[in-house]
Amino acid sequence: MGTGKSSVGRLLARQLHFAFIDTDDVIESRLQRPISAIFAETGESAFRECERQVVSELMSQRKTVVSTGGGLGADPANLALLKQHSLVICLWASPETIWQRVRSQTHRPLLQDADPLAKIQRLLAERKSIYAEADVLVNTERRSVYEVAQQVLHQFHIARTDQK
Repeated sequence: MGTGKSSVGRLLARQLHFAFIDTDDVIESRLQRPISAIFAETGESAFRECERQVVSELMSQRKTVVSTGGGLGADPANLALLKQHSLVICLWASPETIWQRVRSQTHRPLLQDADPLAKIQRLLAERKSIYAEADVLVNTERRSVYEVAQQVLHQFHIARTDQK
């Protein structure tokens, strides 16, 4: 969360002339309620199951930039499935930067915590080894959305060249 996945993904999709899909938007649309309500009503595990279903369905998509929730890629099964058909890019930032970016946002259920910064630190520590499995890691610290998108685009072109 707060690393720029949706903003960078939208810009990247426009630059590539690809479709853009945000898995959180897909889930909210299907369940007809916001992520925060889904977490509150059915819990995180039910939400994660919806994510797994969406990932499975997206495997047939081509020429599509997919922005996932931060927890989706932290599931080893989801990450393995994504890596079968996609270049997986992990955008990252320090816990402090993430907190600065999201602290005024009320729609983030995982931050409904007495110490949100400590929660971010815990989540990143728990997910670190899984995030490291991404094909490419891109630091978003002190970089604009455009700069990050250009770095991702560069990595995409490298990956396409390597496949030929």
